[in-house]
Amino acid sequence: MIRVAVLASGRGSNLQALLDAAAAGQIEAQVTLVISDNPQARALERARRHGVEAVVVPRAAFPSREAMEDHIAGLIEARNIDLIVLAGYMRLLGKKFVERFYGRIINIHPSLLPAFPGLEAQRQALEYGVKITGCTVHFVDAGMDTGPIILQAAVPVEENDTVETLAARILEQEHRLLPAAVQLFAAGRLVLEGRRVKILTGAEGREAGR
Repeated sequence: MIRVAVLASGRGSNLQALLDAAAAGQIEAQVTLVISDNPQARALERARRHGVEAVVVPRAAFPSREAMEDHIAGLIEARNIDLIVLAGYMRLLGKKFVERFYGRIINIHPSLLPAFPGLEAQRQALEYGVKITGCTVHFVDAGMDTGPIILQAAVPVEENDTVETLAARILEQEHRLLPAAVQLFAAGRLVLEGRRVKILTGAEGREAGR
């Protein structure tokens, strides 16, 4: 059973998907810490409702981003966290933080990366006129949504889609994909090979964990 920290800035629906999956025994993981830079984030309420430690770390309380991230890193290390999940965390993590935890930070993004990185990916997809978009779970590196890809799910774009309707259908797939990626990590089935992520079979993952 791995210990997971979730960083979130908003409503926390992907956090809820992880909490629900853990409660149902679908993932060998326990969310033990939720950190938000936004004191009003609904993610904090969701965490507290499930008895999970919820901590606010506002940017304004620190002299620099690096100082803020050092504080977050200290919280994570003090609680023996195995995996950090970015679930709607609206800040780009600095190189020092990423290097400190590289291979142990994953992010969920609402597009089929490398297409449409950054903010408003659903709007970008509609404006570009693509017929298929989706979502991606990837390891985090120092770039903007540029890390090695773990899992992806495709979502067709319909003729009458708005940003809101497309985002809602993508979100359904995010709620499925993120717990699946966390379970692969928990089972020791993810191996980073440069820019590629190799997914081991269940037997290989158990053997690697011995």
